[in-house]
Formats: sequence, structure tokens, C-alpha cells
Amino acid sequence: MKKAYKFRIYPTKAQEEQIQKTFNCCRFIYNYYLSKRKEVYETAGETFSYFDCANDMTKLKQDKQWLREADSQALVYTIRYLDVAYKNFFHRVKKGETPGYPKYKSKYNAHNSYTTMQKSIRLSDKHINLPKLGLVKCVISNNVEGRIVSVTVCQNPSGKYFVSILTEIEASIPQNTLNKDNAIGLDYSSPHFYVDSNGNAANMPHYYHDAELRLKREQRKLSKMTFGSNNYQKQKTKVARIYERVQNSRNDWQNKERRKLAERYDIVCVEDINYQSLSQTLNIAKATYDNAFGTFRKMLSYKLEQRGKKLIVIDKWFPSSKMCRHCGYINHKLELKDRQWVCPQCNQVILRDENAAINIKLEGLTMLA
Repeated sequence: MKKAYKFRIYPTKAQEEQIQKTFNCCRFIYNYYLSKRKEVYETAGETFSYFDCANDMTKLKQDKQWLREADSQALVYTIRYLDVAYKNFFHRVKKGETPGYPKYKSKYNAHNSYTTMQKSIRLSDKHINLPKLGLVKCVISNNVEGRIVSVTVCQNPSGKYFVSILTEIEASIPQNTLNKDNAIGLDYSSPHFYVDSNGNAANMPHYYHDAELRLKREQRKLSKMTFGSNNYQKQKTKVARIYERVQNSRNDWQNKERRKLAERYDIVCVEDINYQSLSQTLNIAKATYDNAFGTFRKMLSYKLEQRGKKLIVIDKWFPSSKMCRHCGYINHKLELKDRQWVCPQCNQVILRDENAAINIKLEGLTMLA
């Protein structure tokens, strides 16, 4: 099993300059070989593969000596990521999806990162030893277990530096007997985040909505400043820190909620919804992105898997909201604004969200059987 740890680092000015040099070198390598691959394909009709790029980079370093200032493994990983981008592109073409050809990396991108791996990487109580950087002050909040596979150094828009450590451990997943009586269904709800099959609403705080007024004020100040000036950069960082606080608050709440569900229930049933399309078709884009239920569902899956439990995802076309859980009648005239309705077949009063969560749970248990 692979496990990731993320810690904040505090590089010195010299180390920070070295990190920025590596960011720039990695961006140059990515853009250079993206152009190279396009050129070779358009002129010769051939593919300039990952191994061709790796061999050519040795000659490129001789011409451009400043590339030697960066970590060599970081440059190799950059070529590997470009190759993965091309493979994903061809995979989407074969599936008939929107291809999304690999794009050039911009120096104005607020997110910067590079990945490396060296045997010299070591962790101590308050430091991490990184290639080309040496000992960097690091806040290590967890015990890192297993063999280190790779290390990613990143800088977020607010200017803070982090290191993500990917390790590989031998973990035995417990083989639990799934108790169908200890199951729950979750129906996505825009105002409540979700409503479960027991009739309880999660009621996640709307962090983005609460910070929207302050963001509006700070972004208005940013729009009136001269682009690229020192004051512009300071105000841009200020706006980024507001977004970062919103994201950290949301992640903290969702982590606690995921842990609570994973420890309490053996089976969790959810609906397969394309939340990006949902935000574009209805006037709930801000609420949908603020909830980030798709990320919550993905992280909940591995939380349950670690405990030998199961997440069941039912088909998105299953009529969970329109079907009466008592008699199975399907109300084709149900609209989004209808939060409750009366079943004409059994005369039961149906609460939309709770009814959908119960139907999701029953369908999930049927699929499990």
C-alpha cells in the first residue's frame, strides 16, 4: 500500500532560490520537450518517446549549463509526467472523450512543484534532507512509515512551501464480515452537503459563502493595482491566503466526517453523479464547488478500504428521488423545487432527500448481494 504525508517546510533564502531555480528548469524541460514531440510528429510522423527525451536531455545539458543547477531526478520526473500526459491524451481519444492535448506550463502559474527521489533523502525530528538543498527545516507531525518512493516539493499561491512524501508499506487489510444491517445511504444535498438514510443532514458550514464578502473586497483592491507591481503581488498573496483558509477549513471538516462514517458503518452507499456537469446545468455552481462532494467520496473510499469495509456507488440514472420507497411508484413529474410529495399509489408523504438516501441504500445492498 502507498501512503502519502504532507508537511510544511521553512527553507532559508538560499534554499528558496534553489527551489525556484528547480521550478524554472522543470518548466523549461516540460515545454521544450512538448514542442520537440510536436515538431517530430509533424515533420517525420514519428513519436518522440520518453526514452528519446531522456537521451536527448544529456546533450541539452551540455548546451545549457544552467540546467545542471537543478536536481537531475526532478528533470527526469518532469519528462515522465509529460509522457503520462500524452498517454492520458491518447486514452481519452480512444474512449471518445474530449482529448485535452497537453498544454505548455506558464511561469505565472500560482502552483509550482517538482518531484524527486534520491537515496540521500532523510528525515529527522525537525529537518528533511533534500537533494541540492541539504537540511531544510520541516514540521513533521506524523511518523513516516515505509520506504520512501518519491518526494514532491511544492509552493502554493500564498507563498508557503510544502513537501509531500510518498511511501510504500506492507499493510494487511482486515477481512471483516460486512454487516448489511450496519449500512447507510448518502444522498447529495446542495444546502446540507448530504442527507443520510436515517434522516440526518450533515449541515457542513458554507466556508466559501462566509468568506465571499471579504474576498470581494480584497479582489476589488487587487483589480485596481498595477499588474506585476510589488503591491499587486502582496495583495495577490492576501487573496490567496483567504482561499487557502477556506480550503483548509473545508478539508478539516470533511476529514472528521469521513473518519466518523468509516469507523461507524460497514457499508456506505452513494450515487454516481457528475458534479461538474451538475454545476453547469443548474444555478448551483458555487454551492457545488464549495461542497466538493466528489473529493469527499473519493477519500471516503480509501478510508473504508483501509478498514476492510466497502463503498458502493450506484448508477447515476437510478431514480432515487422519484421512486417511492414504500411501494416502488416512480413520480416522473417530480421537479427539483419539490422537496416533498405525496405518493398517489400508497398515499405516503415522501421527503425527497431522505427518500432518495433510503433508495440509494437499498439499491446498494442489492448490488452487493
